[in-house]
Amino acid sequence: MKPQMLMAAMLVLAPMSTAFAAQISGTITAISKNADTITLSDGNTYVLPEGIEDTKLRVGEKVQLTYTDKGGKPVVSRLTPQK
Repeated sequence: MKPQMLMAAMLVLAPMSTAFAAQISGTITAISKNADTITLSDGNTYVLPEGIEDTKLRVGEKVQLTYTDKGGKPVVSRLTPQK
């Protein structure tokens, strides 16, 4: 394959690799209303975008969330309370 074709294919496919969403379940251990973030029991902090209200969330609540990496930060796209 020609180097130009290979580079073109890499440029087309590169954005697709970061577009996949991931899911995780855990218990909320911290909520930062100022930073619009939550921290789960896995120790990672997730950004809550507009539309996901942190006022309804509580420390100790079990949740499942879907997130994507945007600018090096995991941004939540969906958050579901778990029983």
